Amino acid sequence: MSTPISDVLIIGGGVAGLTLALEIADYKSVTLVRPAQDDQGASRWAQGGIAAVLSPDDDIEAHINDTLIAGDGLCDTEAVRFTVTHGPAAIQWLIDQGVPFTPETDPAARYPYHLTREGGHNARRIIHADDATGRAVVDTLLNKVAQHPNIVQRNDLTVTGLLKDAQGACRGAYGSDTNHQWHSLTARHTVLATGGASGLYRHTTTPAPSSGEGMMMAAELGARLMNLEFQQFHPTCLFDPEGPAFLISEAVRGEGGHLLNEAGQRFMLALDNRAELAPRDVVARAIDAEIQRSALGHVWLDIRHLGEQAIHHHFPTILAHCASRGIDITQQAIPVVPAAHYSCGGVATDLQGATDVANLYAIGEIACTGLHGANRMASNSLLECLVFARSCAQALLNDARKTNAQKSDAQEPSSPCPIAAFQPSRKTTDLSSTVLSDIRQRMRATMSQHVSIVRSVAGLNTALEQLKALLTTLEEIEGAVATAEGSRLQHALQLAQLTVLAAQKRHESRGLHFATDWPQHQPLATASSLSISDLAHRD
Repeated sequence: MSTPISDVLIIGGGVAGLTLALEIADYKSVTLVRPAQDDQGASRWAQGGIAAVLSPDDDIEAHINDTLIAGDGLCDTEAVRFTVTHGPAAIQWLIDQGVPFTPETDPAARYPYHLTREGGHNARRIIHADDATGRAVVDTLLNKVAQHPNIVQRNDLTVTGLLKDAQGACRGAYGSDTNHQWHSLTARHTVLATGGASGLYRHTTTPAPSSGEGMMMAAELGARLMNLEFQQFHPTCLFDPEGPAFLISEAVRGEGGHLLNEAGQRFMLALDNRAELAPRDVVARAIDAEIQRSALGHVWLDIRHLGEQAIHHHFPTILAHCASRGIDITQQAIPVVPAAHYSCGGVATDLQGATDVANLYAIGEIACTGLHGANRMASNSLLECLVFARSCAQALLNDARKTNAQKSDAQEPSSPCPIAAFQPSRKTTDLSSTVLSDIRQRMRATMSQHVSIVRSVAGLNTALEQLKALLTTLEEIEGAVATAEGSRLQHALQLAQLTVLAAQKRHESRGLHFATDWPQHQPLATASSLSISDLAHRD
């Protein structure tokens, strides 16, 4: 089944996808594919806030410098400057949309909204909506999207691949609906906003994380993937093996929270002069080391000394959620562990979100813009979503103006080029979802054991062999990859292998990639680059 052509097809309904839709919908027809699981994805669960230079006491160069330091020599300076410079306007756009940011109550403050501080930042520059910023932003933008007459939402589809024409340009996407019927969605421009790849790991900070499926869809059309080895682990996820994932915001440490070991002692003081506010890679490795030395299986994050009033004021969502899990954070320290959180690598793009494939764009966590380098600094993620969604919108609108200028008023819009044939299998399968679930869990166990915070040559070799075996098992199951669930799992296993290959190629420790066999930096910092053809040599 095929749908009529749209000007722009956006796949993914987090902050990046919603922002783009709203920025272009007055001028272009938009189809927004936003599956139900997007409400459990990374954007809605972002707690801390958005980093931007907003206070008169802060400045652009300071934010740029902090970002470059956190990125450990691998940031693209142009991308950093572009993002930071456009940050204040992006925040003002959100304010104009009605996002309810937390106001500043101090009459002496020089900015009307409360700004907090997080790891790696040398100033208070994190604007937030209490401790549920992502939810506030998504809900506000989603309400605007629902009211816009030029945006068609598709909540019933799971996109599993992209369409291309005879020249290799992207012409839309295809996927399966809730009744297992296949659909193609044609479009002049396609934008991927499908999130990162933290779902490759067992422990994550979001209930329904992506596993890099969008990255592999782009790679299948010829897009380059960069810096896949730099998977960020948030230092503090609630430790509760029996319950769902829940992030404990970095703002908790920004407001003065202490990390304690099994003996109840602060351990970050001896490791880094920034203590609990060191960049995430430093803190995550320190926590991981403490966990290995103890029998607890976690460390403690203590904010009792802040007092009940401050805790209720700054962290109402965390307070309520922990209470629902039997933890009173005004009286008890919070048990925390590192968990897969953010993919610094992804689909290589320029400053407008354009990929190597004509008519295909990527924005948000799926993209590798060069902003984060080897380690994302806290709260630069939603900033990147906003800035690059808005710059992508300008590129699409400028393209439309150029196209219109080349046409006579009487001309009809040009028809799409012929789309390469897509024929999803009509073969039905009795494949049990438990079989696919088992393969996925084994993939996550392998990645968590061998390709997480600390890596080794031997562990990466083992991981690659195990992942290859799992992919072979999947592909040998008749009809498996012809289903939406099987196709997504195939993409996840492929991306997991490429992540290992990227890690194997980096003979150093840098940022989020810490290798026991290569503990030092190489003199020259270089980005990694892979394509789908690298999988052809996996044997």
